[in-house]
Amino acid sequence: MTKTVRLAIGSLVVGIAVLGLKAIAYWLTGSVALMSDALESIVNVATAVVALIAIRVAATPADANHPYGHHKAEFFSAVLEGVMIIIAALLIIEEAYKGFMAPRALDAPFEGLLVNGCATAINGFWSWMLIVQGRRQRSPALVADGHHLLSDVVSSGGVVIGVLLAVVTGWYVLDPILAGLVAVNILWSGWKVVKSSLSGLLDEAVPEETLTAMRSVISAAATGAIEVHDLKTRHAGKMTFVDFHLVVPGMISVNEAHALCDRIEQALKDELGEVTVTIHVEPDNQAKQRGVLVL
Repeated sequence: MTKTVRLAIGSLVVGIAVLGLKAIAYWLTGSVALMSDALESIVNVATAVVALIAIRVAATPADANHPYGHHKAEFFSAVLEGVMIIIAALLIIEEAYKGFMAPRALDAPFEGLLVNGCATAINGFWSWMLIVQGRRQRSPALVADGHHLLSDVVSSGGVVIGVLLAVVTGWYVLDPILAGLVAVNILWSGWKVVKSSLSGLLDEAVPEETLTAMRSVISAAATGAIEVHDLKTRHAGKMTFVDFHLVVPGMISVNEAHALCDRIEQALKDELGEVTVTIHVEPDNQAKQRGVLVL
């Protein structure tokens, strides 16, 4: 079992535990804001299941029908998670509206807030863990799940403030108002998750700093070549795809050109980790005097 899968399973366990705590907090208080917080945790559990399935699919080796692998499965998962975040926000807005129209006093607010605070602390730690490890493992599904939980932490913080203010001031209408404001923040978080995932589905190029590193690696490893041009990149989950044209002296042998390509490919793998490199070798009369000049 890979570390990515273990983290995804951990997310599911944490999501179920947090959902239980938040449900208890709502049961103790009857707060619409705490109920909304619990509703979002239901989505957390659902997205954890989706992320686990996507990660398992993405890890499936390439086959005849999917020769480039199944890496994009994680992007589909991240898009779905973003959509579910938005749905959770809309559900919270609905409940906030109902609470605003008919505000009510809260039962056992401090006990409920204590339980909710424990759930928030667990979510805060786990969201940090998922974002850090997801980036390290280059897993869009884990990073998206981490940002989702982080939005839950922010919303829970707003809920706590709203409930405390409502109890202290006696203005119980603050409870649904804060829930509505938090829902707006969750909507924005959901949109960002969807937007970042769509970039992977649309074969967006790697970040500029990664591209700069690639150019340096290719230039250092391509001794004996003339230039590299038409460098193209895209990423899919953990995998980065790179292809370019390599211009070599016209009199170089096939074996020498092959060895040169192998050297460049290995250098890119050492730098980037999981990468698939496609190199089109061209003679010196195809030089364009642009791109990565080796000589």
